[in-house]
Amino acid sequence: MAKVAKWVQQDIDQGHALCRAPLPDWVFKGPVAENGGVYCPAGAFSPASNAFVPRADLPVYARQIFRAKVLGETQFTGHNAGTTVSESDAVRLWTPPGFDDVLVLSFNTKMHAISPQVLAATQQAVQLAEQNYQALVLWSPDEPFSVGADLKSMLALYQAQGSSAIESMIAEFQQTTRTLKYAQVPVVAAVSGMALGGGCEFAMHCAARVATLETYMGLVEVGVGLIPGGGGLKEIAVRAGMAALNAGSSDVLAFLKDGFTHAATARVSTSAHEAQALGYLLPTDSIVFNPHELLFVALGKARQLAQAAHRPPLPVQGIPVAGTTGIATIQAQLVNMRDGGFISAYDYHLGCVIARVLCGGEVETGSLVDENWLLTQERTEFVKLLDNPQTRERIEGMLQTGKAVRN
Repeated sequence: MAKVAKWVQQDIDQGHALCRAPLPDWVFKGPVAENGGVYCPAGAFSPASNAFVPRADLPVYARQIFRAKVLGETQFTGHNAGTTVSESDAVRLWTPPGFDDVLVLSFNTKMHAISPQVLAATQQAVQLAEQNYQALVLWSPDEPFSVGADLKSMLALYQAQGSSAIESMIAEFQQTTRTLKYAQVPVVAAVSGMALGGGCEFAMHCAARVATLETYMGLVEVGVGLIPGGGGLKEIAVRAGMAALNAGSSDVLAFLKDGFTHAATARVSTSAHEAQALGYLLPTDSIVFNPHELLFVALGKARQLAQAAHRPPLPVQGIPVAGTTGIATIQAQLVNMRDGGFISAYDYHLGCVIARVLCGGEVETGSLVDENWLLTQERTEFVKLLDNPQTRERIEGMLQTGKAVRN
């Protein structure tokens, strides 16, 4: 600060500045000069009182557990505040100040990618919350919420141990999202920034979601030659089937087509409001404008659900699916898109795979299935794709360049 002030004064003295007015005396002597800047742990310098004054303590700041820091200010952040229950390279389990009854799970991995260690820790967090806390909140102090599965570790595991190891990993991923959905305490996802692929699937399976305005959600796995494998397609199929039942309609495909399109085109919302329109956020989920209020609102939502005697949903047994007729209808549309040059040949293949999973596989139209059936379809097709050289080409291209390969 002092060095910059001297540079500015030199420009003024040499006539290089837009204004010839000198800097005030307090810049070069007194508390500011002794401190080396206008900010310190005590606050910001006030020329009127010739002292450092703390920031205003307005009522609105009570909603910001961790306020935006200013230069020179030292305070606790979401990385080190509260009471740490346990911490590893994958996650941190802790309770925020004033919320000792709510457990918070924060990801420590790069870009908050979901690794096998994160999966195991998430299941442990749910179990711990069920035993000792009222609720569980998924929140990380830095964006993004999560970019999804750790592709690098997945590819290394596949190369070392083959498809069987990946199938076990996907089964563990599906078990983790089921654990979130059927937890005996409410699980609330506090989403900000990107929630892609597996991160989106984590949020979809929580009891509720709170998102900031700038939230970008989507199932983007087709970009790396895969399909959503953590229960995302299952959840779309369940919601479509139950919507058809509630509407008294036998045309499940009519309720499924939007979900298929979003997954097959890897569409990502441009805001939290669009995420609601796409179905990744529900109409009952909360959207906050100020990201510094996200954790406070999520904790309040979790407490509210707990105090309202939250109970997890019962597993749905009779889910109507579109079956072979739905698959054929979607494939006919995909053929037109492929032959018209709108999608590549492998995009067509991926679209057909997604259609098979969402429609419940090769079963009669209107057949009733359960969640386990849909998860098996999802897991089986996922592993088949990983055995395809074109999928591995897309994964390697994404890891090397960060861009999708359109093969």
